[in-house]
Formats: sequence, C-alpha cells, structure tokens
Amino acid sequence: MLEDKRILLIISGGIAAYKSLELIRQLRKRGAWVTPVLTKSAEEFVTPLSVSALAEERVFQDLFDLTDEAEMGHIQLSRSADLIVVAPATGNLMAKMALGLANDLASTLLLATDTQVLVAPAMNVRMWENPATQRNIATLKADGVAFVGPNEGDMACGEFGLGRMSEPAEIVTAIEAQLAEGPLIGRRVIVTSGPTHEPIDPVRYIANRSSGAQGTAIARALSLLGADVVFVTGPADEPRPEGVHIVEVQTAQQMMDTVEKALPADAAVFAAAVADWRIDGASDSKIKKKPGALPSLNFAENPDILAYVSQLEHGRPKLVVGFAAETNDVIDNATAKRQRKKCDWIVANDVSPETGIMGGRDNTVVLISDDGAEHWPKMSKDDVARQLADRIAQALD
Repeated sequence: MLEDKRILLIISGGIAAYKSLELIRQLRKRGAWVTPVLTKSAEEFVTPLSVSALAEERVFQDLFDLTDEAEMGHIQLSRSADLIVVAPATGNLMAKMALGLANDLASTLLLATDTQVLVAPAMNVRMWENPATQRNIATLKADGVAFVGPNEGDMACGEFGLGRMSEPAEIVTAIEAQLAEGPLIGRRVIVTSGPTHEPIDPVRYIANRSSGAQGTAIARALSLLGADVVFVTGPADEPRPEGVHIVEVQTAQQMMDTVEKALPADAAVFAAAVADWRIDGASDSKIKKKPGALPSLNFAENPDILAYVSQLEHGRPKLVVGFAAETNDVIDNATAKRQRKKCDWIVANDVSPETGIMGGRDNTVVLISDDGAEHWPKMSKDDVARQLADRIAQALD
C-alpha cells in the first residue's frame, strides 16, 4: 500500500522518540521512502546515526545549512513528500504549529508546506489535558491537521492516562488511511458500542458495566483502514473516536432506530451491551420510597438489534458481527447465540468479575465463525480492534 510513497518524518523531543525507530522500520518494510527530520531535543533521545541507518536516508537537522539551501531548500523539502508525519509530536511543537511559529527546521517545514500533516501526540497526561494544549489541538484540527492517538496507559513519568504516543503499527495504519489506500476505502460500516440506559423513572435506570472501550477501539480501527464508520454509542465514558459519524443514544429502542436509519452498510459490528429488558411503562415522575412497600416493576423485552439486522431479507450487510459477553460456557453459549441470531461472526469473551475485562483495558476473545472457534491471546482492546478490523477488511475484499 505504501510502495514508493514519500514520508517526511519529523521526530520531536520526548521519551516516545524511541518508537520512531520502529515506525521507520515498518514504513520501509512496506516500501515507503522516509526522509527524517530531527529537532534539537529529539537528538537527546535518538541518534541521527540510528535514524539514518534505518531510513537509509540522510537526516535533516539544521535550518541554516547553506549547502542544503542551495541544493534543495526547506520549501522544496516540505513539499516533496506525499505526507508529513510528526511522531512524536510534543506539546511545544504543536503549540508552534497552532501559532504559525517557525524558529527551527521542523517548525519551518510545517509552516511552509501545503502537504497533508499527520501528528502523533506524546506528552504527560496533565500537559495533554491542559486547556492551552486542547485549544491548540482544536486549532490544528480546524486547519486540517490529522491526528492519531494519543493512547491511554502508563507513562515514563509514572502517571497513567491519555498522552502515550500511538504504537508504530497504529501510526502506519493511519498513514495508509491518510494516503487513501486503506483496504476499506468506500466501505460503510455500522458499529454499536457502550451500554444502554433503560429508564425506570426520570432519576433511575437499568444499565450494565460496559465502558464502551472495545466498541470505540473497533470504530477507530475501521476508520483508520478507510471505512466510513457510523458509530452508534450508548452513554459511555470512553472518549469518542475521531473521524467517524457519531450518534449518541440512551435506550435500546433508540439504538435500534438509529441502526435502521444507518442502513444499508457493507458490514455491521454490534459491540454494544444492549439491555435485554426495559421497564414496561416507565414512570414520568420519581417513584417515591414507601416504608415496607417495594415498587412493582413490569419488564418488557427490548428489540434484538443483532437478530433483526442478521435476518434482513433485503439490505442485509455482507458481514454481521455480534458480541457475546458470557460468564460461563463461553464457547457453547456464544456458538448457540450465533446460530440463533444468524449472524456471520460472534466475538465471545468471559466477563466474569475476576477477569477484569468488563471496564478494563485488555480483552481475551474467541472469534466464532463457520470455521469454528478461533482463540485469540490476551491483548489490549486496541489490538483486538486492529486484528478484527483487518479480518473485516479481508472478508469484504
């Protein structure tokens, strides 16, 4: 996909700069040409020699190299690439980009270019959450700069949160998507995610422990492969993925209505933990507690979104993927669910409390299809999403 594509890679200072070496290796493996630019602070973390050896190209560092100005010039360098990638992108460099400053080679290249720019931020979680950084990000997005990450996780400073630079494989996928060569370009995919909230009264509701992390990761991974993603999410705390069409819902019926409107689609991935039941005749006012008397709640069955879409006679997606969150007999229950719902695949997992999967960052899944049960090793939910997105792309090819 990246054969003979030219990537101008700007490496700024930060501990995540070490990942740039693996990023270069992966890009070269895919046939891309990488022209590296190091900021002064980046040289504290990676050496020009190691970068040059992997890129098989000379490293550019100094704006005031008169020989280069005569032979190429920073203007030509900034515009000769198919894509400019900044990885890692520090808070300082993003601030320069947002303000239009140009006091070194990297910032001058970014100001002088008319080429698409993709940045992979990397910084401490407090720096990422700082209002100044968020204002700069909003400015850059409005200017058309694309982002990949950051991810959530442990940091070199000992803190945990958003700010980790995306992994090299994620950045490569984002590069492929930016260059419009993703395998899902032109494909429409519906992804449902998160829990649903079924009201008892205006104050109380029925819900579950789903965080929406897995569905969000799947939507992001599909988008990075070029898919046009309709992301239908219940009320989850997980940050929403970028580059997708987001529809916020509360109840199972709202999710069902939204999915119907989103059809037709090439594929549908139902990762949402939809409540099986709702209260029949939810109260319009708060139900008052009465000593010695329990409220009487009548339940009604919610629409079965997975079964409905799987069994459509007209307009059924080519690939329908369901999820099965089980606490026992995972494979047997998930296999029976696939047969009952008539979907193509079921992604099953054990969500017993001791696994930590429901609401956690890792997942252990079994992909159940016509080929049987395929056990995937324990991995992050982002990695599960990338692997599933790749499989979906293969199935739709």
